Amino acid sequence: MSSSVIETKKLTKTFNGRIHAVQDLSISIEEGEIYGFLGPNGAGKTTTIKMLATLLDPTSGSARVNGFDVVKQPSKVRESIGIVFQEPSSDELLTGYENLRLSALMYDLPASEIESRIDGSLELVELNDRRNDLVKTYSGGMRRRLEIARGLLHRPRILFLDEPTLGLDPRGRETMWRYVERLTEELRMTILLTTHYMEEADSLADRICIIDKGKSVAIDTPARLKRKVGGDLVTIVADSPRIAEIRRLKSVRKIEQKDGTFVITMDNAAAHLQDLLKRVGKVDSVEVRSPTLDDVFIKHTGRGLEQAEGGWFEKMVQNTTNKE
Repeated sequence: MSSSVIETKKLTKTFNGRIHAVQDLSISIEEGEIYGFLGPNGAGKTTTIKMLATLLDPTSGSARVNGFDVVKQPSKVRESIGIVFQEPSSDELLTGYENLRLSALMYDLPASEIESRIDGSLELVELNDRRNDLVKTYSGGMRRRLEIARGLLHRPRILFLDEPTLGLDPRGRETMWRYVERLTEELRMTILLTTHYMEEADSLADRICIIDKGKSVAIDTPARLKRKVGGDLVTIVADSPRIAEIRRLKSVRKIEQKDGTFVITMDNAAAHLQDLLKRVGKVDSVEVRSPTLDDVFIKHTGRGLEQAEGGWFEKMVQNTTNKE
């Protein structure tokens, strides 16, 4: 019997009969795992979460959440999950406490447990001291934490976080990462998060599914994904490097050239850089770095994540509308 708490098989969502927002997505997420959907805006990340949360019906394929079919058993799925979407939904004219109490009543929590549930949620996200302040006085990071507290009130087994740090400054982003990690450590909660921040996926996720244009292009741990790219990357600006000699180095895997810049993929650059530079000749500049998730994205899609931003899905919808 599978130990997966989320499992999809060829999950697909099509709009207008021919636009694939999500196409043949097959994933398996284990209990207590932080699983990241990494991809540009419009890649299909939010659409996937909406299907898993029973807010959108799949066009084809299947999905089970906490053992329940998202189409046939939607109420059981909803009892199993908490969800925090990109756009805040808390009422700014209510206090943090009042927002949580309202949510507790909507969840139909036992009256005897409401206060302890609110206290526990506020304590976990460190908002107890601001519980009686109006939400309109909260910072962006505090509002995101309040949204998480709301999603935890009914003690779900699984939490969906859709772009949890969108709009936060670097300090607020790192603070939010700490709270996400606490959820898995203290509550053994399974978390599915979407992000288009490379460092966020690298820092938080146990495993990553890279999504581009509605399709999964790679799934693995961040470390293994980067290792599969192969070797360290040495970028050299030089007039006339001796390419033939460089290729003879056993540590060199690949050489790419563009406008006087040479990107050399090699094993253990720290140990072999001196041998390499001896064969380059006069060097204007040199940069050495390990592969990043952006390199992984480029390997699988042919372009960087920043180049992929810009909403391919929205453009397809617009083009289809114009044709009609």
